[in-house]
Amino acid sequence: MTDTMTTAELDERRREQRGWYWYDFANSAFVTTTATVLAGPYLTAVAKTAACGTSEGDCDVPLSVLGLSVSPGSLYFYAITVSTIVSAFVLPVVGAFADRSPHKKRLLAGFAWLGSFFAALLFFVRDGNWQLGVLAMIAASLCLGASLVIYDAILIEIATPDERDRVSSRGWAFGYVGGAILLVVNLAMLKLMDDTGTAVRISMLSAAAWWAVFTIVPFLRLRDRAPVNEERLTGGAVARSFTQLWHTLRHARAYPMTLLFLVAYLFFNDGVQTVIYASSVYGNQELKFEEADLFIAILTVQVVAIAGALLLGRLAGRFGAKRVVLGSLVAWVVVIAIGYLLPERKFVLFLVLAALIGLVLGGTQALSRSLYSQLIPSGREAEYFSLYQAMERGTSWLGTLAFGVAHQVTGSYRVAIVVLVVFFVVGGLLLSRVDMRRGIVEAGNQLPAVI
Repeated sequence: MTDTMTTAELDERRREQRGWYWYDFANSAFVTTTATVLAGPYLTAVAKTAACGTSEGDCDVPLSVLGLSVSPGSLYFYAITVSTIVSAFVLPVVGAFADRSPHKKRLLAGFAWLGSFFAALLFFVRDGNWQLGVLAMIAASLCLGASLVIYDAILIEIATPDERDRVSSRGWAFGYVGGAILLVVNLAMLKLMDDTGTAVRISMLSAAAWWAVFTIVPFLRLRDRAPVNEERLTGGAVARSFTQLWHTLRHARAYPMTLLFLVAYLFFNDGVQTVIYASSVYGNQELKFEEADLFIAILTVQVVAIAGALLLGRLAGRFGAKRVVLGSLVAWVVVIAIGYLLPERKFVLFLVLAALIGLVLGGTQALSRSLYSQLIPSGREAEYFSLYQAMERGTSWLGTLAFGVAHQVTGSYRVAIVVLVVFFVVGGLLLSRVDMRRGIVEAGNQLPAVI
């Protein structure tokens, strides 16, 4: 494919790839500053204030949410769980619509800008008003997931099978650069401002603005293409949601290796996503670190992850992406074990743990995306990535549910984090059974040089 292209066509494709990277740069500010570092501890503190009148110390008074008793310490994880359950019905419709639309980049930008609006609403969460915070996070996460369905589908349009490991890894690495830059700015703000609560709210607002502004770059640089899938969607919105989800799953039955990969990904990515969401809460509530310490730790993750994504991308080019991802899952189990044993207020050890997470984080996610892209039948990229995104960053649910329940039952975040080992072990065992060569051939795609 590459050999038959003119120099101008190659230059245009690489220009689009560079433009595509910028959406990782844009949304990573929200994923990192808000979803990973600030939203969990901040909404937990706001929920504690509503339940107990103070955000300090342990709070045994439950909140009443739709008639259910919910621990303030578990509220954030339940909110992410709800977001994903809803997305399981919404994202397949988004994906199917995107596959039939000639305006993918407009859909990408539209969901990004709507998500940044909801993310900006977190600025107004204060004084026990946890309801607005939960609704804003659910809506922003849904919009993020919808935008990423389209974003990931565009990868297949702008990169050949042999390019996807490299392009996907560079996208993740560039995303970590964006997240790290804003983290430095927000860390300085936390250090300089006396009112920590206000500094946190301004930081979350800055992440929303960053997401919105830098989405302009891919909107301008990517180009729309005529859809391959011309089938029409019919019926009302709710009916289309259930019908399309069932249709996609039924269609996927013809591709057993694709389905097996999705199930494997459901497990190990839920572990990854829950570690991301739980890290700041775990550091703040269990290990007793302040917000500024958490910023430094997450900044360490971001910086190391840049090199980690690029390193694992190179290793995939030599040994194959599947082998590298399996190796990274073993490393995740080691990370969980170290996190469980980590004593309180040992900041240097906490930074070492952050560096280990960064080393495997970017590569696991980037290579999983490129692996899955090889297993999708032509013309259904966004539709199939909608299933993928229902399990992707910001929309994981089994892990967050297990973590939240474990904390509510035991009152310990350490016990809760151990539960996550199951997700990495089961996911790794299932991934080891995926025959990539068979799956790529069954999907009708070109075999890459290294599998």
